[in-house]
Amino acid sequence: MAHRRERHGRGLRGPLALPNPFTGVPAALPQRPRSAEFFAACVRAAVARVNEDCPQALVAIDIGIEDVPSAQGPWSRDRVPLAAALSPGPGRHGQVVLFRRPLERRARTRRGLRILVFRTLVEQLAALTGLPPAEIDPSGYGADDDWD
Repeated sequence: MAHRRERHGRGLRGPLALPNPFTGVPAALPQRPRSAEFFAACVRAAVARVNEDCPQALVAIDIGIEDVPSAQGPWSRDRVPLAAALSPGPGRHGQVVLFRRPLERRARTRRGLRILVFRTLVEQLAALTGLPPAEIDPSGYGADDDWD
């Protein structure tokens, strides 16, 4: 049976778990979250950490995620932005938009992605609110240097 699962060096094939004897359905195997789901979880964790440390930094600010920056943005063609901060206007909140693909490309590991998302969020909030990064993250902005 082992030969059936590892045929021609293409990796595992066939069911990895036997069906449940009561339902007849194979057991679901745990999987890593997909990159978009993991990125959204990183953003939620970063927002929660900022909200815990400095809740006034998030007042009247919406946080959003986009896959890539649009071509019509106010940035140059030489550099790809990791995020954008839009100032509040009449009748609308300020916005911070984190771009998933550029941030994922910049980080080498999932732990590095979590750190980079948090740092990027802190930088954008500091630029938008005028608060210093050390006030938004008093536990040590820039303390983890292994995001590469």
